[in-house]
Amino acid sequence: MAGAGTPARGWRIALATVAWFNLVSALIGLVGLTAGGGMGLPLEVLEGSPFTSYAWPGVILGVVVGGVQALALVAQYGRFRLAWGLHAAAGLVMMIWIFVELAILREWSLLQGVYFVTGLAQTTLAVLALGAWPHPLFARSDRVAR
Repeated sequence: MAGAGTPARGWRIALATVAWFNLVSALIGLVGLTAGGGMGLPLEVLEGSPFTSYAWPGVILGVVVGGVQALALVAQYGRFRLAWGLHAAAGLVMMIWIFVELAILREWSLLQGVYFVTGLAQTTLAVLALGAWPHPLFARSDRVAR
């Protein structure tokens, strides 16, 4: 049974699953973009961007995006209450990564949609795990907006 500040088992499993997926993907991206020479992406894609190779984007992806995912997982497995806020932040970082990538590259791929959705799912799950779900869902507030 979940205690005060501890989300139910289903929320914890869902968050860990999404975070592991995002972390492993970021690490694959780090290796593929740095050691893998851009994973087969032509350098022309970077024209007009601040980057001349895929090395720095790979490092940023692995360290920043992957790092915050790892922090959320470590906090979760360590049973720190901070974990749920870190999961929300990790999802936001993933979505920001995709927005910046789209702004720089000005090209869309299905993978960007997948990773944006995983970031959105992680943030939403974390907020709901923190108790943002109203009970009952469609209850009216006693306060009147003025």
